Amino acid sequence: MTTAPTSQPDAQTNTTAEAVAELRDVRKVYYKPDGSVMVEALRGIDLMIYKGQSMAIMGPSGSGKSTMMNVLGCLDRPSHGNFLLSGREVVTMDDEELSVFRGQTIGFVFQAFNLIPQLTIEENVAVPLFYQGVPKAERLKRAYASLERVGLSNRIGHRPRELSGGQQQRAAVARALVGDPVIIMADEPTGNLDSKTTDQILDLFDELHDDGKTIVMVTHDDEVSERCERVVRLRDGLIETDVMN
Repeated sequence: MTTAPTSQPDAQTNTTAEAVAELRDVRKVYYKPDGSVMVEALRGIDLMIYKGQSMAIMGPSGSGKSTMMNVLGCLDRPSHGNFLLSGREVVTMDDEELSVFRGQTIGFVFQAFNLIPQLTIEENVAVPLFYQGVPKAERLKRAYASLERVGLSNRIGHRPRELSGGQQQRAAVARALVGDPVIIMADEPTGNLDSKTTDQILDLFDELHDDGKTIVMVTHDDEVSERCERVVRLRDGLIETDVMN
């Protein structure tokens, strides 16, 4: 992915690019059943993510990176603060509105692929469109196009067990792309892959970034973060560093 050396403050301040996501003083607290605080996972996060940016979120275990991924992906709500995604305030949405908005805005790629074994790969890729109410013919048309985009048009009709790990992850990327999301969120996307296949998947993310996609990856792998143009490191629920590669 294209890199541009810059100083740390410039990672948060970009006057030319459009911000697609913004966290303002976001905190996330988990409570015990008795109401007492169990852990404060995020302790006041301010973060801007810009259109077309590729960003890695890193940090040691317990740093808050998974929680931040869940908040950015609209899978969890902040306990405090504001979260603007594609110009809309997420915190005030009710559950149904948030679910629809998440489906239209976020594309997810998971470490474990999360493909449905009983479905063909094109049916797997089309699943997000089903929940958006897209007619079946249009769902499959867009699924075929998405599979072609990731180099899997020759595997249409196959089920996940008939694909290699790398091919399954490509199918998962195709599923993330099918709804033309504002942001692609990838959680340890190469964690289950060997080094050769990891390079292939990272090359695919490079291509998507070059096409203007906004990509946010949670990773512990320096090889992955080095391919991103921006790296945010968390520690103890706070942003420790935010730098451009």
